[in-house]
Amino acid sequence: MDKLAQRFNGPPGQEDMPYLLTPGPLTTSRTVKAAMLADWGSRDIEFRRLVADIRKGLLGLAGCDGGYECVIMQGSGTFAIEAALGAFCPKTEGKTLVVANGAYGDRAAAILTRLGRPVTRIDKGDSAAPTVEDVVTALDADPALSHVWIIHCETTSGIVNPIAAIAREMRRRGKICMVDAMSSFGALPLDMMDGIDVMVSSSNKCIEGVPGFSYVLVKRDLLLASKGMSHSVVLDLYEQWKGLEANGQFRFTPPTHALVAFHQAMQEHAAEGGVAARGQRYARNAQVLVKGMRAMGFATLLADHEAGPIIQTFLTPRDPNFDFEKFYEELRRRGFAIYPGKLTRRPSFRIGTIGKVDEKVMTAVLAAISAVLREMNVTDLAPLEG
Repeated sequence: MDKLAQRFNGPPGQEDMPYLLTPGPLTTSRTVKAAMLADWGSRDIEFRRLVADIRKGLLGLAGCDGGYECVIMQGSGTFAIEAALGAFCPKTEGKTLVVANGAYGDRAAAILTRLGRPVTRIDKGDSAAPTVEDVVTALDADPALSHVWIIHCETTSGIVNPIAAIAREMRRRGKICMVDAMSSFGALPLDMMDGIDVMVSSSNKCIEGVPGFSYVLVKRDLLLASKGMSHSVVLDLYEQWKGLEANGQFRFTPPTHALVAFHQAMQEHAAEGGVAARGQRYARNAQVLVKGMRAMGFATLLADHEAGPIIQTFLTPRDPNFDFEKFYEELRRRGFAIYPGKLTRRPSFRIGTIGKVDEKVMTAVLAAISAVLREMNVTDLAPLEG
């Protein structure tokens, strides 16, 4: 066993590094990791076929009809978000409504502001879901609003927003509906035919690939109309799509290893039973984790009917002996990496329930948390007010 492996005492199966209990990057299967052992040329016909297979598979997974296209973009999910906002949000005639209930809605609004695109925002705080009525009220108040951007699962808190109902209303009103499904696609039901015009996600989330690229599913007519709209050469979705369609190649160096790993991850996703089975496993993970944490005395930010199966937010204990940095490091030493809170109103921390993990891993992290609390002499787990 090498020195790196000796640092961790986690459960078997991830003995070389800690389990990543985060919203992504996340723990991947051994076979996904193994897919990256070979080197691929970006011009190789086999690689181009693999990319075409990924694009086709993603469209199928989202329930798209023949009127949609898949454009893969090098870079993390935020690269594809900015690419989509820059391609499809109006510069002058029209305005984008960003429905924000956390940091990622705020980020989309900030990108549009930086691009100089007209934008207005619904602010639901950091732990409340928007309703169809919220969106309709905003649209009625400003006839210039033509596009709506909304997050499916806002991992600031883990809350799941009512995408399908909002998308259907946007279609009825003739508005462009754009969805950030970064942390949900592949595990939570999402059907583009509900009225979703644009959807963005990335490789290192619920399909359980590794970081390296993101992708945009978009109506072909909207993509064609975006020619010349992008503020960026690198992030131009129309030009990226043209290159992929012409010869199956990227305009710039593709993340070959990440794409090959993702192709393997898609096969494993299908073998597990697709979206329904993946979502059920994550839901079981969440149930075990939340039940165990509450039994210790932790409080959750969200009620059970609000929280999705992606990431769970726990309120910081008021015990003066609780120090998150020490808590984090001790858990990591035992084989588990969690996430700090991203809330602005209440101190918290987050534990992801996605990735190649199961109920055994959730049981093991609960045991580790209990041990760390004893070591830190933390006994009062009532939430810290903030």
